[in-house]
Amino acid sequence: MTEKEKMENQKLYDANYDIELEAERVRCKTKCQIYNSLPIEDVEERHRVLKNILGKTGDLVHIEPDFWCDYGYRIKVGENFYANHGLVILDAGGVTFGDNVFIAPSCGFHTSGHPIDFERRNQGLEYAYPIVVGDNVWIGAGVQVMPGVSIGSNVVIGGGSVVVKDIPDNSVAVGNPCRVIRRITEQDKWTNWDR
Repeated sequence: MTEKEKMENQKLYDANYDIELEAERVRCKTKCQIYNSLPIEDVEERHRVLKNILGKTGDLVHIEPDFWCDYGYRIKVGENFYANHGLVILDAGGVTFGDNVFIAPSCGFHTSGHPIDFERRNQGLEYAYPIVVGDNVWIGAGVQVMPGVSIGSNVVIGGGSVVVKDIPDNSVAVGNPCRVIRRITEQDKWTNWDR
């Protein structure tokens, strides 16, 4: 297996010293740098460059600069996707976002991790496990999502959370480590927001 094939199959792989993967990261980060430097008012060009970075997208996709990712083509986003400033996606393991996902500033989705033992870590080895985010999800500011996590549909993740375990549908979850604090119910539709 090539190092890229190992990465795609959730095996330990050489992320630091493999020429093919290094070249792919450089190409992607160059595209991100171009995207981040485009004028805000040049909406069409920003949209074109963003769609060239990401693997698969809906039509309504918007990410505020600065945005960084490792490979880009391992990211799939659904329709009506919005991410605020400071989004980082380490997408070696693949990251999939459903429809109607809103991400607040300074969030990270990290599919990559490193061995605990320093001998293998120092060899440049890492692993990458996929992250999946369902439909109708709101991710609060400063949230960090770790490798292998699935976040269900109709979920709110509170700001500052570190998500290390799966979060089920229809939940409000918060904390470090992030945990479900309650279910979303019909009553939430009738909360008085006119304060």
